[in-house]
Amino acid sequence: MKMQSNFLCALTLFLTASFGMLHAQDNNVNTEFGVKGGFNMSNLYGSGEDVDDNNVLYGFNAGVYATLPISDFVAIQPEVLFTTKGAEFEYNNAFASGSTKFKLNYIEVPLLVRVNVTKNFNIHAGGYASYLVSSKVTGDGTFDFDEEIDRDDLAKFDAGIAAGVGVDFDPISIGVRYNYGLTTVGKERTVAGTTYTIPDAKNSNLTLYLSYKLN
Repeated sequence: MKMQSNFLCALTLFLTASFGMLHAQDNNVNTEFGVKGGFNMSNLYGSGEDVDDNNVLYGFNAGVYATLPISDFVAIQPEVLFTTKGAEFEYNNAFASGSTKFKLNYIEVPLLVRVNVTKNFNIHAGGYASYLVSSKVTGDGTFDFDEEIDRDDLAKFDAGIAAGVGVDFDPISIGVRYNYGLTTVGKERTVAGTTYTIPDAKNSNLTLYLSYKLN
């Protein structure tokens, strides 16, 4: 089951249906400043491949956000987050068994359009840009290792699209969001006249978050 793809399809259908309700709502969104954090389920997908639920790496995100209204029910929501991404690969054969984790740590800046369908329920979508601050690969099993990866060997910038839903229990909110990476994690290299991208993969991340309004 393609969990992330199904989530985006369901969100698109809900967004379309919700616009018919907005004319009956007023003053659903207010200026907010707060902190947030959450639980990440990240993965990597290759060019021409669908995102699936295999090789999920669990992590977290934490940071700050602002909600800046531009109408009674629409706001711009910028955020600044520290977030972990990557993937975990398991192996089991006649010679070895265990797992390898490929970990990527980013400073991420989402810029979202938030639509409050009701005063306590919002849908949001937009884009994000990230800067790679550190990376490592670890192994557990037959082969145990913990090695830092030189950032110069990877793409330092990542970007993609994001969409999610949230429920507000003033001053606390909870929600779910999916980030779909559009840029490759690896860098291009030319060896013997042939160009390779290693790793030739993009980020995929589903997050459950909790936020707290400070104002």
